[in-house]
Amino acid sequence: MTLPSLPLSVRRPAGVHGILAPAARLDRWLLAVLVVLLITSATRYVERHGFHATGAAVLAGALVLGLAYATRGLLAGRAWWPTVWVSGMVVLWGALTAVAPSFAWCAVPVAFAVLRVLPFPWAVGIVVLMTVLLTAAWQRITDGFDPVQVAGPIGVGLVTVLAYRALDLESRARQDLLDQLVEAQAELAEEQHRTGALAERTRLSREIHDSVGQGLSSINLLLQAAEQAWDAQPATAREHVRTAAATARDGLDEVRRVVRDLAPADLATSAAALPDALRAAAEQADPGGVPVEVRVDGAPVVVRAEVAAAIVRTARGALANAREHAGAGRVALTLTYLLDEVVLDVRDDGRGFDPAQVRAIGTRGRGLAGIRERAEALGGQADIESAPGEGTTVSVRFPVPRPEEEKKR
Repeated sequence: MTLPSLPLSVRRPAGVHGILAPAARLDRWLLAVLVVLLITSATRYVERHGFHATGAAVLAGALVLGLAYATRGLLAGRAWWPTVWVSGMVVLWGALTAVAPSFAWCAVPVAFAVLRVLPFPWAVGIVVLMTVLLTAAWQRITDGFDPVQVAGPIGVGLVTVLAYRALDLESRARQDLLDQLVEAQAELAEEQHRTGALAERTRLSREIHDSVGQGLSSINLLLQAAEQAWDAQPATAREHVRTAAATARDGLDEVRRVVRDLAPADLATSAAALPDALRAAAEQADPGGVPVEVRVDGAPVVVRAEVAAAIVRTARGALANAREHAGAGRVALTLTYLLDEVVLDVRDDGRGFDPAQVRAIGTRGRGLAGIRERAEALGGQADIESAPGEGTTVSVRFPVPRPEEEKKR
């Protein structure tokens, strides 16, 4: 997986490898400090030693060091330029310090430049050499040996380097953690995308099975019955054909709704719409004469369109299973309206089956799994009770908000 590029504020310019590399704004402050120190040191030297050939050379060296330090971004795109630049700074500073020890104070901005550009091991070596040169320069202008002037610069330099090294390690650890977080977020987003795509495929498979698939199965049975009764019972055959045509029209509407991801709008228009849709589904379920009894208990209320559609599709799937697999002689479809939920029970007296074995083997198509998944997707619950030789009961229940709850929404 490709990680997103780091922000510009933390990118390292070409050829810059030091522990202070991310501190791009440090350049301007270091230049300002260096200019002040150069002016102060040059002024002190001229006041104490006068303006002669050596003084002119010192002033020229100070001017060159300041101008050279300002050329940091001259060749920013060249990987070799930062190393050449910082090496020049160290050489110029060393030459000035050797002639005029006052310029030893300029070691601070130069050392920071070294720490910013060079890798840590090289930067430490250069800073150590600068500290030795600084100590030697101060000893030239001191009467006798002063251990403070030896231990002081070494201690300051050591503490400074170690402190910035610790900050660098902490910064790198934090950046690694951020990179891992970004990678984890990207993986999570990709996994969510895959999960969403899988859920959508599962939903479409379920809807097609319980709408288009069941409709085509009913049409096939109706046409077979019409063919058998064509000569002996032409009126019955024509009735089967008309029913098949009506089922085909309903199936076409279902296909359009599935494609548009819309629930049947007419199921939410009135309280009687859902019971009427279940009676129509029962009439279309089997032309072979297996009786389907439809009962409605409780006072019908308007339920959400998607819940009503799920109930109708569950009824179609359960009736299709009873017709195709159960060998039932009678089927009872009961819709019960309770205070806070609506329940659909489809009971047949067929041969039954072992639900645990069906789940393990994955038989009977998408019907039973689709019933469970559809109910859970809408906050409901599906239960399937069956045993060999004892028939099957498919029960689904969905919550129905009370009228006062609906008004609050």
